[in-house]
Amino acid sequence: MKGPNPRTSTGLSDLDSPILRGPEKSDVLTGDLDLDQGLRDRGGQAEAIASLRLLWESRALLVRLTGAAMALSVVIALLIPSRYQSVTRLMPPDSQSGSGLAMAAAALSGGGAGMGGLGGMAGELLGLKSTSDLLVGVLQSRTVQDAIIQKFDLRKVYSDRRMEEARKHLTARTDVSVDRKSQILSITVTDKSPQRAAAMAQAYSEELNRTLAEVSMSSARRERTFLEGRLQAVSRDLEASEKAFSQFASKNTAIDIKEQGKAMVDAAATLQGQLIAARSELEGLRQLYADGNVRVRSTQARVAELEDQLKRVGGKDESASPGNGTQDDSLYPSIRKLPLLGVTYADLYRTTKVQEAIFETLTQEYELAKVQEAKEIPTVKVLDPPNIPERKSFPPRTLIVLLGGALAFSCGVFWILGHRAWEQTSPADPGKVLVQEVLESVKTVLTWTSRNGHALRAKSREIGAQGSLRDDVKQVDK
Repeated sequence: MKGPNPRTSTGLSDLDSPILRGPEKSDVLTGDLDLDQGLRDRGGQAEAIASLRLLWESRALLVRLTGAAMALSVVIALLIPSRYQSVTRLMPPDSQSGSGLAMAAAALSGGGAGMGGLGGMAGELLGLKSTSDLLVGVLQSRTVQDAIIQKFDLRKVYSDRRMEEARKHLTARTDVSVDRKSQILSITVTDKSPQRAAAMAQAYSEELNRTLAEVSMSSARRERTFLEGRLQAVSRDLEASEKAFSQFASKNTAIDIKEQGKAMVDAAATLQGQLIAARSELEGLRQLYADGNVRVRSTQARVAELEDQLKRVGGKDESASPGNGTQDDSLYPSIRKLPLLGVTYADLYRTTKVQEAIFETLTQEYELAKVQEAKEIPTVKVLDPPNIPERKSFPPRTLIVLLGGALAFSCGVFWILGHRAWEQTSPADPGKVLVQEVLESVKTVLTWTSRNGHALRAKSREIGAQGSLRDDVKQVDK
């Protein structure tokens, strides 16, 4: 059989075909490319239409799957506990409290591990960061967190056995942010109870002020601390002086030495005058009557009484030592003892008055220092008090239901298209063969595990039955 004539137009080979050059060659290549692109576009459109038709035919399955997934999502969304957020906004301390806040930062930086990682806050306050950043560090400190945990018993609320776990849960449920323009501090607390969320937000602001007051080391605070200690010492000295003065005055019946001396001198002069008059009267009566006369004896008794009273007032028979108390029934010290008692009395009286003056002065300075300290202590002001939330912040149930339905719909589409691609793949395809082998191996393992599990359960039931049978036999024997 003869082949085609190489000289004819239908039998030309590629080597013998005419070679195109210049514009003719470009036009031919462009036409081929456009033809290939058109064929690919038509093939893609046909594939997309076939996929859409397959999905439309499987719409009942997709609807059922999406509906079931949305129903399950509704159940899951309802089972998730609701959470509520309470927000409070705080204004940072004003410029007058800047020095106290700086001292507080220095104290926090020197507190070491006891303040929960607040070291370096002083440097941040001096220019690296703002005042609100320091307050954020205080709110996130271990001191404030432990106070909040103990106040609301959060270890029981969060079902935590250790404080570290409770701190982590509290940190996850608390958000502290700062508005960089206004420096306003916002504290957001999330909790299952709306009332507890609002109470915890309020407790954060209270603990912040308390912590700043405790660690503040302003000049007024140092002065108040010094005056407080000095006032306690002076109070003890004043009590000792008053006790010594009262014991001396009670022992020596020394109420007012100056007035008592004046009164004793006047009394002694009166007694002396009465004694001179009584003696003169007695001498006159002796010249008229005998010593046994009633008037003479009466006058003699009155003279003797006046002499005795004058001796008591003068203290002629008493010791001059001020340490010895009166040995008679006299209500007041004698004139002889008054000068010596006056020295001790004046010394004790002067000491008591000095201690009283010091105590009064220190008390006034102490009150002024407390007022100044209250001015210098950095205190945040509550701009917006924490509210009791009325609407939950979590979970977003509508979003959960929609996401569940969309996920189920996507999985259904993937399953339908994947199943068609699997059916269209040739049985001799290496990838399909590998997947089938893996599935067979997994199925074999699951079958073996299920069979052994049934055997173990049957064996355990058999052992249990034998044990119950032996117990029944024992009961019958008894």
